[in-house]
Amino acid sequence: MTTLIIVLVIIFLVVGLAGCIVPVLPGVPIAFAALLLLVWLGYPVGWAAIALAGVLTLTVVILDYVIPALGVKWAGGSSYGKWGCVVGTLVGMFFFPVGLILGPFLGALAGELFGNRTLDVAMKSAVGSLVGFLIGTVLKVAVTFYIIFVALSALI
Repeated sequence: MTTLIIVLVIIFLVVGLAGCIVPVLPGVPIAFAALLLLVWLGYPVGWAAIALAGVLTLTVVILDYVIPALGVKWAGGSSYGKWGCVVGTLVGMFFFPVGLILGPFLGALAGELFGNRTLDVAMKSAVGSLVGFLIGTVLKVAVTFYIIFVALSALI
């Protein structure tokens, strides 16, 4: 039974890492669930490491929704650009992997153009959404690698 659960933990970690890139999967929370499963099994995971992983997971989940919109705002975009970024992200999921990068960019661009912005302003907003998306992805991958490191350390 323990072997089955360890295999499940490894699957959770791999799916968690994939979820950092695929927006449909909540990658970091899935990886954190793997860590909690190890604790439940009695593997030696320090409480400080669990607390840090929990705080980082919660922070990244919140920032995942905020960062792309902040990127649009930072670049001078409007609410049309923010909503376009959200819609573009959702549509982009269906065109994996290229759509994951181009979706938010094209969505913010289309949103700004729909809001009667000039092409220069719309491009700046679209670049801001892309930068925000990339920063969020890097943060998710970093936190997931930390969780994987803690989990593998407990298993070894």
